[in-house]
Amino acid sequence: MVSLAAWLEKHKEQLIATAVQQLSDREPLRQHAAGPVRWFFDSLITAIKDNQQERLETILRHWVSMCRIPIDGEPVGLLPVLGVFKRALWARLQANPPDENPLEFAVQLDTVIGQAAEFLSKVEAAALLDEMSHRLTAQAQTSAALANSTKDHFVSVAAHELKTPLTVIEGYSNMLKMELPEATNPRAALMVQGIESGISRLRGLIEDLIDVSLIEMSLLNLELQPVWLRRLLDIAAFEAGDTVKQRKLILDVKRDTFPAQPIIGDPERLLQAIQKILANAIKYTPDGGRIAVAAREINKFIDITITDSGIGIAPENLDRIFEKFSVVGDLGLHSSGKTKFKGGGAGLGLVIAKGIVEAHGGTIWAASPGYDEEQCPGSAFHMMLPLRDVKSGEGMAPAVATAIGSLANAVLERDSVEKSPQKATSEAPAESEQKETPLPVPVVPSKNDHNKDQTKKGGTEGGEKS
Repeated sequence: MVSLAAWLEKHKEQLIATAVQQLSDREPLRQHAAGPVRWFFDSLITAIKDNQQERLETILRHWVSMCRIPIDGEPVGLLPVLGVFKRALWARLQANPPDENPLEFAVQLDTVIGQAAEFLSKVEAAALLDEMSHRLTAQAQTSAALANSTKDHFVSVAAHELKTPLTVIEGYSNMLKMELPEATNPRAALMVQGIESGISRLRGLIEDLIDVSLIEMSLLNLELQPVWLRRLLDIAAFEAGDTVKQRKLILDVKRDTFPAQPIIGDPERLLQAIQKILANAIKYTPDGGRIAVAAREINKFIDITITDSGIGIAPENLDRIFEKFSVVGDLGLHSSGKTKFKGGGAGLGLVIAKGIVEAHGGTIWAASPGYDEEQCPGSAFHMMLPLRDVKSGEGMAPAVATAIGSLANAVLERDSVEKSPQKATSEAPAESEQKETPLPVPVVPSKNDHNKDQTKKGGTEGGEKS
């Protein structure tokens, strides 16, 4: 095909001019098309000269992926463009045929262009399918995002709107309780108790939905103040006591592994996060199992670990359990009790715990050898919280920081009195009693105290929200 390549090289400029003229009658578009057309004919000559069709296929593949040649300002597929090139070649071949074997030239040229057209059609079809796939995927993602946004908005609005009728039901329930005292109407009192139990559970679900909405919108408000983790654990263990006793579980709180000094955080929210994880451990640990709570300090962080001897978590679900409304396992096998083994739930507890921990600048994750209801390999949940200096007032509101300064001065004053000679001659309490003597803990009232059911113990606020 050397002679054909030489003929093409001789007439290349005329071929380029003819092809550009046929592609568009507008001068700006001709100037735009001249470069790609020249590139095509250069590659065509090289492919014929070296007998390597791949050289021509390379440029065709590149054209499909990178550009489209415009015809009258409209982008089109490259097969019509290749047809324009073929017509230009035939016109030039008819006008200036070679001196020898013109028919052989025509056959060779038709073979090369035909192979190029076949290859181009395959590449364009694949590119079209790929483009349609990406477009459908993008549309699906947009639709999914819109659906999620609509769902989140509905959940948020529904949660707030449900609080009003729930309050009305609760009010009438209290009226019934007053009108039908248990002493004279034991059967009616039992029914009222059932209503109150359902109200309490529904209120908890509504509050969880609201918390999830706040977390997703990054609107979770933290009332930062000193937090004694040991006292939070005492509260969490006390409130879980009835369930633990009923399920014959062993709850081992390794209190001494937690720092005696306070950290900075929101005591109510941190208690909520601990209770959510503890409730999850209770739910998926069979009766008679063991749950342990311990901590360790790692590089200015405290790692709170809640381990259980439960059914464990499959590796593919270790991240999924922290997703909203995620429920692992067969829902048909779950019991309806909130604290029963494998009891049902909305799949919001771990989401809320994750949001609270991350709002404190920490992280949370789960680890488990796997899922097995027979062997019960257990699982471990880690809450990593930063250890901030309480005296510095880092992250606290000005009022809280001032209160902490007052507390620090009170501690210094007490220490100076204890070291004075008169104090030394007086009867001193035992060392163990000194360690247990509580210091006054300043607590800044929460802005939402009127909406929260708080448990106060040793000056630290905490408890499940109403």
